[in-house]
Amino acid sequence: MQSWKRNCALIVSAVCFLAAGIGAAAAAGAFAVGACGAYGYGYDYRNVADARVAAFKKCAGGECRIVGVMRRSCAAMAIDAKNPCGPYGWAIESHLGKAENASMRRCYQYGGHACVLRAWACDEKG
Repeated sequence: MQSWKRNCALIVSAVCFLAAGIGAAAAAGAFAVGACGAYGYGYDYRNVADARVAAFKKCAGGECRIVGVMRRSCAAMAIDAKNPCGPYGWAIESHLGKAENASMRRCYQYGGHACVLRAWACDEKG
């Protein structure tokens, strides 16, 4: 009887471990920015290449480019509300609050006067 309980416990542990591994495998994301406040993101993809493609496709403005990848992190973008085609800032950090703060700082640093958050995305961790 004891060995049956032990075997059941091992099986349950193995299933939990595999389930955790599947979630961790889908932890790739990417963030794209473009002209006039355009942005795109892809998150919780199995690999970075798929996340990059998704982010680029979702970026509906001109001059879009992938600015970074997210692995268990968050990205944010801030624009100048009075001049959306002007200064902006973006950041990828370990937590959403850090990414938002850094993107706002960069927006002001690059000349923004009325910076606001335009977009944010987090991968598996977020």
